[in-house]
Amino acid sequence: MSTDPESLPFKIEELEERKRAEIEHSRVRRGILQNSERSSDTNPKEEAGGLDSLIRDKEAFDYHFSNIKFYSVARRSEKYQHDWMRQRCKPGMKVIDFACGNGENGLYAAHLGAEVTGIDISPEGIANANLNAKQAGVDDHCKFQVMDGENLLFSDNTFDVGVEYGALHHVDLDQAIGELARVIKPGGAMICVEALRHNPFIHAYRKRTPHLRTAWEVNHILGVESLDTIRKHFCKVEVRFFHLAVLAAVPLRRTPLFGPVRRFLEKVDDLLLSSPAIGKYGWIMVFVMSDPKKGTGRAE
Repeated sequence: MSTDPESLPFKIEELEERKRAEIEHSRVRRGILQNSERSSDTNPKEEAGGLDSLIRDKEAFDYHFSNIKFYSVARRSEKYQHDWMRQRCKPGMKVIDFACGNGENGLYAAHLGAEVTGIDISPEGIANANLNAKQAGVDDHCKFQVMDGENLLFSDNTFDVGVEYGALHHVDLDQAIGELARVIKPGGAMICVEALRHNPFIHAYRKRTPHLRTAWEVNHILGVESLDTIRKHFCKVEVRFFHLAVLAAVPLRRTPLFGPVRRFLEKVDDLLLSSPAIGKYGWIMVFVMSDPKKGTGRAE
């Protein structure tokens, strides 16, 4: 799909102010980094290949992506997500990459053989995602298009599987989840990876770095109570919590100590975060929502 303003499914100037702010914020970020935000500025052994070619402005990257260092300790949640996707994103499966950004989740599903459609409200993100799909050689079964995640243009029961990473705090949660319940097939499922707002130290960092996110975004980080909204639209919601003690390893990410310290603190987190009472103070939760309740989203 073209990202020319005349071809968009909405007029940007007619969108709510919060959505226009999201588009502008994304325009800045997508103009700096072409590919995955989660594979940059980590320890050298795990850094994305050809990273320098994907960062279009190093000085701007250091400013607008200063929080990317924390993803150096996110491998447990990434593995959990990828293991789940490998089980479900089979050839012939239709997958929606919701609020796809630069398209990394959709590309992963496409490499597994699935038929992928990614959507995002950002024209710049969609341009990057389609370029990444072409460069990865999966553009014949992995397409991205500009769309408002609160008003999906797909027919009911279109997708077998859904995947989302760090986007639900950018949208009206009830509206977006209702739409996803509408377009995911009966018996289908979706995995979502989201930051949590309960840890006061993590949330204080967000408030001290307003240039990294929009005002709507920081005020709508999900909490465990957000799962009640999701249960309005899906019969089954399973959640796991990740990354609390391991955050202490971030300053060591470019030193020889990083690997062993990270592994030790991951084991500490395995114990701490198994309890929901403590788990909610972690950085990230991953939840799978399945068996959508029909009739809760927008009627066609």
